[in-house]
Amino acid sequence: MNRIVIMMAVLLVSGVAPVKAQSRTLTLEDCREMAVASSKTLDQARTQVEMASYDRKIALANYFPEITATGAYLYNNRDIALISEDGSARLRGMGTLLQDAIWQTAEESVGVIGQAFLEELRASGRLPEIAGPVNAIGEEIDASLHPDIHNLLGGTITVKQPVFVGGKIIYSNQMAAYAADLAASKYDMAYADVIADVDQAYWQIVSIAGKKRLAESYADLVHALEEDVNASVAAGVMTASDALQIKVKSNEAQMSRTKATNGLQLAKMLLCKRVGLPLDTAITLADENLDVIPQPAAASGKSLEDIFADRPETRSLELAGKIFDRKAKVVRADMMPTVALLGNFAVTNPNSYNGFQHTWQGGMLSAGVMVKVPIFHGFEALNKYKKAQAEARLYSDQYEDAKQLINLQVTQQRHLMDEALQKVEAALANLDSAEENLRTATAGFEAGVIPTHTVLGAQTAWLSAHSDYIDAGIELQMAWTALQKAEGNYKSDLDSQ
Repeated sequence: MNRIVIMMAVLLVSGVAPVKAQSRTLTLEDCREMAVASSKTLDQARTQVEMASYDRKIALANYFPEITATGAYLYNNRDIALISEDGSARLRGMGTLLQDAIWQTAEESVGVIGQAFLEELRASGRLPEIAGPVNAIGEEIDASLHPDIHNLLGGTITVKQPVFVGGKIIYSNQMAAYAADLAASKYDMAYADVIADVDQAYWQIVSIAGKKRLAESYADLVHALEEDVNASVAAGVMTASDALQIKVKSNEAQMSRTKATNGLQLAKMLLCKRVGLPLDTAITLADENLDVIPQPAAASGKSLEDIFADRPETRSLELAGKIFDRKAKVVRADMMPTVALLGNFAVTNPNSYNGFQHTWQGGMLSAGVMVKVPIFHGFEALNKYKKAQAEARLYSDQYEDAKQLINLQVTQQRHLMDEALQKVEAALANLDSAEENLRTATAGFEAGVIPTHTVLGAQTAWLSAHSDYIDAGIELQMAWTALQKAEGNYKSDLDSQ
């Protein structure tokens, strides 16, 4: 506790620069949420997930019957004739032909006297006229044999229901489901990258802000020593060489403070870019002014099997292998017979089912079964099937290789985490020594028993100890972030969005 109090007292000698009223305070969680919301990469990944969900619905539609309606209009510059021109002429004049045939038969059946009687009878006009009415009937029949098809309208409604397609529909739906999961897994990969990047930018600012305060405190220490040395030179107890040494250190301290100030501004601009804010936005981090960098929670000891299940990379490879396995089965289905039920209703105007009358009444309903049996096409389907099997094996091998690499990565990150913890402990121990060394050197200098260069060395050691502590604390935070990513703990809430 005393160590922390001493650290805070020394680091806050120069005070913290006042924050502008319009400055925005952000926590690490705020930065993560803003980065996720503004990331174009994640936005594209979300679109891919949405597209995959539509593909899944498209595949599901294959279980249902396909119903289509078709309408058509056709103009013809000529009509069709169901009878020849000679036959049409005879049909239109069949009354006249019939009447002439009757008179000819009558004339051939009677003698000379009878013919004279027939002539007298024809001249009297008392015989019934059959030519006109029969010709009219013939013309009506001839008109029906010349349908008007200048403007032809037609429509059909077709229903097709697959009965057996070799399991192609089932496997296609499984592929679509795996593809949707794969898109979500790729989103998780991008999500973890965004979280790790924003964490790095966040803690980089905390590191630079701490070193800026440290540089200001060091500059104040050197400045106080410089005043004491200048007074001693004026009193004749020290030489100008001692004052020159202090002046050099003072200039170095001022330069370090300037670099830290500029670096802090650039680091905040980078974080603004990561979280989707304008680059000139004034921000202050919740942990920016901490003098003691918080230590993350202890490692959870997560099992490798759980890590493999949570890592999006292994999930992606596993899903890809399943997809190509189903793809092979879909290709195999192309080598099997397919059976489908068909239903169709057709109607035309002029109505071809009712003497080409200009009416929509009446149509034709048909139903049947369609069977398609592939026979030979140069072994195309067989080679596609073998290729899909090879692709499935390829992803299976990559999956096993990825598990080994992840095991190695997790082990390495856990070691780095342990090393970072040890560095923090060592840095804290060095702080104690540096604080005591600086206190002793300052007291000895004021008593006149310790030379200037010894005090400068103690101040430099104090600066180095504090800088090492800041570096160790930030390294610990970044090691924790890397370990969380390696163990697959950065999961998105995409399903709930």
